[in-house]
Amino acid sequence: MSRRIVLAYSGGLDTSVAIGWIAEETGAEVVAVAADVGQGGEDLDVIRQRALDCGAVESVVVDLKREFAEEYCLPAMRANAMYLERYPLVSALSRPVIVKHLVAAAKQFGADTVSHGCTGKGNDQVRFEVGIGALAPELSVIAPVRDSGMTRDKAIAFAEEKGLPIDQSKRSPYSVDQNLWGRAVETGFLEDPWNAPIEDLYAYTSAPGSTSDEVVVSFTDGVPTAIDGTAVSVLDAILELNRRAGAQGVGRLDMVEDRLVGIKSREVYEAPGAIALIAAHRELEDLTVERDLRRFKFQVEQRWTELVYDGLWFSPLKRALDDFVDSSQQHVTGDVRLRLSGGQAVATGRRGSGSLYDFELATYDTGDTFDQSLAKGFVQLWGLPSRIAARRDLRA
Repeated sequence: MSRRIVLAYSGGLDTSVAIGWIAEETGAEVVAVAADVGQGGEDLDVIRQRALDCGAVESVVVDLKREFAEEYCLPAMRANAMYLERYPLVSALSRPVIVKHLVAAAKQFGADTVSHGCTGKGNDQVRFEVGIGALAPELSVIAPVRDSGMTRDKAIAFAEEKGLPIDQSKRSPYSVDQNLWGRAVETGFLEDPWNAPIEDLYAYTSAPGSTSDEVVVSFTDGVPTAIDGTAVSVLDAILELNRRAGAQGVGRLDMVEDRLVGIKSREVYEAPGAIALIAAHRELEDLTVERDLRRFKFQVEQRWTELVYDGLWFSPLKRALDDFVDSSQQHVTGDVRLRLSGGQAVATGRRGSGSLYDFELATYDTGDTFDQSLAKGFVQLWGLPSRIAARRDLRA
């Protein structure tokens, strides 16, 4: 059997051209692997056949929607993962699950190399290559677009010369990456950060209007298990909130972010389900998680998010932080009522069996059981180190 290379295949121009380029440059056979992470768009059977028409010896389509929801989106939600406190890791979350199946395909088809279609400017090259190295350090990696200097003009010329079935008339003026957890749009006129987004950019959300929706999200140990009282899987919860929150314009983000390679990038995101679920989950944690645990978890959340953004999903620190996050969720059980309106998901109610909220301690009315006589001594002791330091400073 000839040498084989597994290619992460999207069905677009770059990865379609990469099939022929890899064959010419290396003499290897190409196995194309397309992953369904809920991106929609073209039928994946069409994409599978296109890979074969472009010269792949094998073409595999894997349905990863449920796995992606339960093993990648759910941990991100439980970690309240928001890069720079805004971006819910849309692209960053899908890369490790794709990497996992690229490595599996390499073992299945006897390949010694994995290839991807990333450029040298983005974060995804790091996520693919570091992930592959963590799961299968014996595999090599090649990146035709980055390593060959393959510009779009050259790619189009190659496709035309070889008669590849690529219709450039349907090409978007933007670079779009989307999955269950959200949608990322960049390039085109967006590369000038002064240019405002236009409505044509959006596909997962409607423009915020005067309508509203109310939804109750129920959690069990930090896992969404019901919407308005109807039992749902994690995948169902994401899809339902993508639909309902998206209809109210929730989850639109326009931001300049710091890429791992050191440059700033302007990105427009849509993540209605992700934003709504994280908002509800945070509210329930505020009700059910003890103060010091919640404060420390906030620090863990930031580091967890940075690790995933930086392509270190399979790192030892990420695994250790996963264990911490999991342990913090044992009492995050209850319901959160969200009002979806005007592009916002705002909690209007929360309740839970693990609630630490004690009405009799919190109330200022009759029935108050908080012993205020204890407060004076507490305040004096709490402030004692500061008073001692202040006296020293005054003497100096």
